[in-house]
Amino acid sequence: MPQDPFRPFEAALPRDEALAVLQKATAGAEDGELFVERRKSEALVFDDGRLRSASYDASEGFGLRAVQGEVAGYAHSTEVSVPALKRASETARLAVGDGGGTLAEAPRATNTRLYGDDDPIESAAFPVKIETLREIDAFARDLDPRVVQVSATLAASLQEVEILRPDGVLVRDVRPMTRLNVSVIVEQNGRRESGTAGGGGRVGLDGLIDPADWQAKAKEALRIALVNLEAVPAPAGVMEVALGPGWPGILLHEAIGHGLEGDFNRKKSSAFAGLMGQRIASRGVTVLDDGTLPDRRGSITVDDEGTPSSRTVLIEDGILTGFMQDRQNARLMGTVSTGNGRRQSFAHKPMPRMTNTVMLGGDADPAELVAEIKDGIWAVGFGGGQVDITNGKFVFSCTEAYRVQNGKIGAPVKGATLIGDGPSALMRIRGLGNDMALDPGMGNCGKNGQWVPVGVGQPTVLMDGLTVGGSAA
Repeated sequence: MPQDPFRPFEAALPRDEALAVLQKATAGAEDGELFVERRKSEALVFDDGRLRSASYDASEGFGLRAVQGEVAGYAHSTEVSVPALKRASETARLAVGDGGGTLAEAPRATNTRLYGDDDPIESAAFPVKIETLREIDAFARDLDPRVVQVSATLAASLQEVEILRPDGVLVRDVRPMTRLNVSVIVEQNGRRESGTAGGGGRVGLDGLIDPADWQAKAKEALRIALVNLEAVPAPAGVMEVALGPGWPGILLHEAIGHGLEGDFNRKKSSAFAGLMGQRIASRGVTVLDDGTLPDRRGSITVDDEGTPSSRTVLIEDGILTGFMQDRQNARLMGTVSTGNGRRQSFAHKPMPRMTNTVMLGGDADPAELVAEIKDGIWAVGFGGGQVDITNGKFVFSCTEAYRVQNGKIGAPVKGATLIGDGPSALMRIRGLGNDMALDPGMGNCGKNGQWVPVGVGQPTVLMDGLTVGGSAA
């Protein structure tokens, strides 16, 4: 049954009382807010021919923050009441000390809505969801006799937030999210390999439970699994690498994006600190963070401080032009928030985070870029990776990659890892395809123990001199 509209300042926290407590907690502070959240989520997992799990979670709470200089006092509670708010205000107030600060202006208002506010969990009946997962399982098994196991996950969530500032400004947002994943395991001559495909966004479930959508995902998962069946050990050494469009942008996100977040640069712990206005990438390379793309997984109408999302150019034609900012870091760096102040939930403080991080396309034919490779690999799928923000060094594993020699695409390779550092990799880009694409909607980003949904995108990218780790003799 649909829930009543989320209006915490009409019942649990009468607005006038909540505002008075917030104003007392932030008196003499430079910034602060009361962030109230209600969230619910559902996840169904169909595995090995049966419903393995069905989970539902609901939570509600608030977080109160008072900011003075580099210090932020924060307290949160799952009890949404005036007494709990008063207790929290005493803790948050400790960061303000003797005060002396001038309260920053409220974020500008916006009438833009980047997604609907319908409840995605209620957008399809429970029996329909179960039957869809059952059909996915049967369809994937019928695609190829080598399929020995299928797993499908359907997830939906709804986050509702209200942000009250000490000046009385109130901002609301309702954020839907859905996702469908299909994984397939195939077996041939005693060898087993897997493939996964999925996606979603800030949309209802209608599109994801459409057979045209999930059948395409099942076929893609099978295609990747069958490619892996033919894969040979990856080579090792320094070589040319072509990255495919779309999801391979996750390397851009991790190796470069985090280093362009405001807090790392203010603290001078980023490899890009102090380089504003300088060339940090090859000519033609333009990177931006765009939280305004409709319905995308990383998009936000407003961030978790109430600032409208924006399209922030980070690198333009190879020149460093901007950082992603929340309100606190922007103020300390003498600039303005870019709408990138994000938090995992009411239990967490906001900080600069990416939304949809994209490298714009060039004018080269993607096939011609791959054909330029004398000795290297073409990497079109990525799994996990690790990055050191201080120097940009990264290690990423490829889930789908091919050997390329003298411009000819050869056998798929297994176990390939890409090793390098973000600043050097940016300068080694020598070609950008005209096929810029966004990922299908499956990214999550971790930072300081917090996770938020994100998106990535890029064209085919040709790079020189990356180290490929592999096991081939």
